[in-house]
Amino acid sequence: MAAVPGAPISGLRGAIDLAPLVARQTQQAQQATGRAPAAPAPASGVVIEVGDAELPRLVELSRTVAVVLAVVAEWSTPSAQLLPALQRVVESAEGRLVLAIVDHDSNPQIVESLQAQSVPTVVAVIAGRPVPLFAGAVPEEQLRPLFEQVLELAAQNGVTGSVPTGAADAQGAPAEPEPEPLPPLHAEAYEAIERQDYTEAARLFRTAIAQDPRDAAAVAALAQVELLGRLQTVPGDARTRAAEDPKDAEAALAVADLDMAGGHVEDAFTRLLDTFAAVPAGDREPLRARLLDYFALTGNDDPRVAAARRRLAMLLY
Repeated sequence: MAAVPGAPISGLRGAIDLAPLVARQTQQAQQATGRAPAAPAPASGVVIEVGDAELPRLVELSRTVAVVLAVVAEWSTPSAQLLPALQRVVESAEGRLVLAIVDHDSNPQIVESLQAQSVPTVVAVIAGRPVPLFAGAVPEEQLRPLFEQVLELAAQNGVTGSVPTGAADAQGAPAEPEPEPLPPLHAEAYEAIERQDYTEAARLFRTAIAQDPRDAAAVAALAQVELLGRLQTVPGDARTRAAEDPKDAEAALAVADLDMAGGHVEDAFTRLLDTFAAVPAGDREPLRARLLDYFALTGNDDPRVAAARRRLAMLLY
């Protein structure tokens, strides 16, 4: 993850929600490390320390206010240089940003989930989805415009809340705004996701859609839950098979799932469309159905979806 604070930040569509990942991160895992975080104590209500066990709560918070997650280490000189600047910039946002500090050595599950390959690594979390920002120490004057982009992206995705800037609760976390209650079926589905019961979550979202076919949130969530379920059984040789045989629809579907999970939306679209063009007409329906799922997951207003839809229509007719 290169430090490119001057570059525009890409959108959230196609990114994988962290919620199913954080369900695995329990209090027992945190206690097993036996080490205290090396980051400084919280200085305000918008600067907190988090560990593996707190990530689920942080992900939920990110649905209301934009979160800046900084993976640091006590032995890292760039971490020591970056943290004061991060804190000043976040505090100047007057509660519209929360800085969550993670000790690299004590919280391996967060490090693995974010694929943090260097220290420090800084990632925004917006509406439960990670947005890579940069690695290494970045001057404060470059952080400010970058975080303005983070706030703009948060607003585009309906994350416009704020937290009190002066007080933290007893665990060092900011007082969280009261979220809007989820519809009952959605709430049950998210509980199933936390248990990694993707089959039950999918059933609940399908029920929600049957009750209200206009429930766009349930349609997108269903596509994502089904993707997460399929990722549990992706064959290890899928990429090799797909490369060796462009007509192997099963391999193409598996690799496209991996691409979507990694945020490579255009790669996933292109792979399925190329395979759709190569296979006999009788083998095309699973590819078409999967593309429609990806369109729902990505969002119909995304230009990549519009382009893929045009090519799919040309191939169909």
